[in-house]
Amino acid sequence: METPEVVKTLVANHRAFLAFVEKRVGNRALAEEILQEALVKSLDKAGDIEETAVGWFYRVLRNAIIDHHRRQAVATKRLEALASEPIGEDPELHDAVCRCVKELAATLKPEYAQALQRIEVDGVSVKDYADESGISASNAGVRVFRAREALRKQVARSCGTCAEHGCLDCHCKSKSG
Repeated sequence: METPEVVKTLVANHRAFLAFVEKRVGNRALAEEILQEALVKSLDKAGDIEETAVGWFYRVLRNAIIDHHRRQAVATKRLEALASEPIGEDPELHDAVCRCVKELAATLKPEYAQALQRIEVDGVSVKDYADESGISASNAGVRVFRAREALRKQVARSCGTCAEHGCLDCHCKSKSG
């Protein structure tokens, strides 16, 4: 089959392909992204297929979905490992943290502020935080990760270069908001 015919066939089946992917990933935007990446990667190989383009591309999509789920599982494991790391009990380090961080944490979404308070300040494990919040440990790990990122951005906005150098001996004035 020639490449223009294959491309025409793939384009004609776009909706069916999108429905196939969306059913397996549960998110339309993610399905569109996976489909787009698979199409782009497949165009170079389109002239080499020796079977029906539709059947061939469904196998390409199935492999792309499997790859996505594998990458997602690895990312989740990394987040869980990071979130379950023990928090040090070094009072000197604790006292050296920028005075404005607590104020800035209060400007985050309430669930982010609560997650940081319980895990980072109170020393509750991610699993225990998940149980008390009624969410999965994986979801709690993601929440803590996102809360840390949001706080990092708030600190950078408020403290500028002080934040880049670790906020040690910080004398910045809070400019939160």
